[in-house]
Amino acid sequence: MPRFALKIEYDGAPFCGWQKQVDLPTVQGVINVALQQLEPTCEGVQGAGRTDTGVHATGQVGHVDLVKAIAPERLMEALNFYMRNQGVAIVDCAMAPDDFHARFSAVERRYTFRLLGRRAPMTFDKGTMWQVKHALDLKAMQAGAKYLIGKHDFTTFRSTVCQAKSPVKSLDELSIEQLPYRGGVETRFHIQARSFLHNQVRSFVGTLERVGAGSWEPVQVKAALEAKSRAACGPVCPPQGLYLSAVRYEMDPFSPPPHAGKSSG
Repeated sequence: MPRFALKIEYDGAPFCGWQKQVDLPTVQGVINVALQQLEPTCEGVQGAGRTDTGVHATGQVGHVDLVKAIAPERLMEALNFYMRNQGVAIVDCAMAPDDFHARFSAVERRYTFRLLGRRAPMTFDKGTMWQVKHALDLKAMQAGAKYLIGKHDFTTFRSTVCQAKSPVKSLDELSIEQLPYRGGVETRFHIQARSFLHNQVRSFVGTLERVGAGSWEPVQVKAALEAKSRAACGPVCPPQGLYLSAVRYEMDPFSPPPHAGKSSG
């Protein structure tokens, strides 16, 4: 039974998250319906991560097993045909080893959060960024973010309904940059780790926004982390600026094998 890896992007606004739910629109549900148009007995797609309601993806990864043999490019085209106008697209498709698992084989996940500081309302990018009307101090936010890098007990930045067995996680990267945006400034947060707690990224961004706005001093992020209490967290930011932007594997299923296509002569 061939296994396929899928690289998926989606607009999270119309969906109640990634994971399929009865009588609610979800990304996994849309893909599963499309798969069953091709193969009614297909058990569906498994994803690398469960994004929440309203969260987007530019680099979600899934895997699916099919009975029929089909070229990856034809599978991609067929799924995109059946999912047209639904805000979900397969942007890459490849054959994967039988032991590849979109979730359990992942060694790193990368999220990007987009925050717009501008007084004027958004027009073209509405629903794709969190907007505030004040300026944000980049250096202050970067100073606060440094306290979060490394291995810590992230209880403060964990949802009370988080089902992870332990609040201890290793955060590999939390970098922040600012870019000019029409009449304002876009702040982008890049967060990378093997795995995340529920609402961890949105808790980071909401807290660091308070630092950038001048309501918190950078060192208060350290105090909040060490408190190991949800009450010490800053506000949790809304989901519309959050993107699952990449998932990394030891053996990338979308990369050609070494020396592929090279002449032996």
